[in-house]
Amino acid sequence: MTKQPTSTTQDDDELRPFASPPCSLHEFEEQSLPVTEILELLNALIEGERAGAKGIIAMGRNIESSEINALLRAVAGDEARFCSMLSQHVERLGGTASRATGSFAEKLAKRETFVDKLTLLDRGQSVVVRMLNEAIPRISDAQLQRDLIEMRDVHIVNIDRCNALLPD
Repeated sequence: MTKQPTSTTQDDDELRPFASPPCSLHEFEEQSLPVTEILELLNALIEGERAGAKGIIAMGRNIESSEINALLRAVAGDEARFCSMLSQHVERLGGTASRATGSFAEKLAKRETFVDKLTLLDRGQSVVVRMLNEAIPRISDAQLQRDLIEMRDVHIVNIDRCNALLPD
């Protein structure tokens, strides 16, 4: 007879059986994304990063502060660098990298004030971070996973850098 795994609750020291045996844990683990879904994700990210780069560059055209311009150029540079990285992964995985540009640049251009543009930029960067947080654990390709982790981390840093420009 095998012994049933047990646990204790916080409220008492009574041993209770687990609700399900540990051997069924694999049923709850997220499955790896199929290559087709990875390619769709990467192309969506390419289109968003391309739009982000274009929109951020346009934002900087009306800014007189050299510090703010330098920051915006650096963030736009990150967006462009990630377009390239994502495109290389799409091709490595047998897909065709999107040449389209997402609608984010147009949305950014329609904002009237710099603060409104930064607020939208923050939301756009945050969406990318959430997408990456959801996808990274489901990607089994180690090289792609490392690059997406770096991309997520850079977006988090850029969110903080841009938020520092917002008035309190």
